Amino acid sequence: MAASGTVFLAVLVFHAVLLRWKHRLPVDHPNDRSLHSTPTPRIGGLALIPGLLLGVGVLGRGMSPLLGLAAALGLFSFLDDRFGLPVTLRLAIHLGAAVVFTGLGGFWSDLRWGIALTFLIVWGTNLFNFMDGSDGLAGGMAFFGFAAYGAAAGGADHPSGLLASGIAAGAAGFLLFNFPPARVFLGDAGSIPLGFLAAAMGVEGWARGRWPAWFPALVFAPFWVDATVTLVRRTLRGEPVWRAHRTHYYQRLIQMGWGHRKMALVAYGLMALCAAGGVALRRASAFAQRASLACAAVGAVVVMADVDRSWRRRAESSR
Repeated sequence: MAASGTVFLAVLVFHAVLLRWKHRLPVDHPNDRSLHSTPTPRIGGLALIPGLLLGVGVLGRGMSPLLGLAAALGLFSFLDDRFGLPVTLRLAIHLGAAVVFTGLGGFWSDLRWGIALTFLIVWGTNLFNFMDGSDGLAGGMAFFGFAAYGAAAGGADHPSGLLASGIAAGAAGFLLFNFPPARVFLGDAGSIPLGFLAAAMGVEGWARGRWPAWFPALVFAPFWVDATVTLVRRTLRGEPVWRAHRTHYYQRLIQMGWGHRKMALVAYGLMALCAAGGVALRRASAFAQRASLACAAVGAVVVMADVDRSWRRRAESSR
């Protein structure tokens, strides 16, 4: 608990300091693909990752290769925020981090598993970045998702629980600056490490028997589902998936009049439901797990189909 409190306070202090230097740090300028109209500093990751290193790595004595890899990704992603690096270089770095993690975890004893899990972690690494386009959204997913990880791992008494609880605390501190209307954005320096940690910790927890394979997917379902379905659809349409766009489900809802605050609050309810459901279902019977996951899948399809219909009607009415 002390480590999590330290992370929370450190993130607050780092944000306050960084905001005094915001004009010298990366700034997100609105463009035709963004959902914002005001230039906003992308400094959330510059407060969150150092806060984790201080609270968990130093005071909590929870420094691990996983946290080290996340910090390295954060540093590299800050350079991307600052200078804009080629897509191929970014993906190569993400792939390298995933290979190191799966290698340290012994997942390459089976080549097929090694390849599959490496791909999964690379995708997860980019997932938060894809979904970080609305005030409070990525911070909320980090809070609820990693809080669920922490509860399932046994809390701060376990190294994984300590790290997860620290991330959730840091996300809470970040949200005080990012909740609509946002004063800061997460930036790649925050979204890339969070995506990596969500995927890598999910894989590690499954491999160590702390939770079933479906648990990370359910806990982070609001992000996994939207990002994955959108990516697949854009790929099938032949669109360049690495380019920024405004066709995620959450982006379309905002464009249809929801606004950032309503989007965040509704998403929080869904995130809390998925997180709590995942923690509760771990100890349920196999039948209850299958039935609940089937209901969740059906619910996701129904909601996405409704958004698709509303989007089509909007497009037709504007012709």
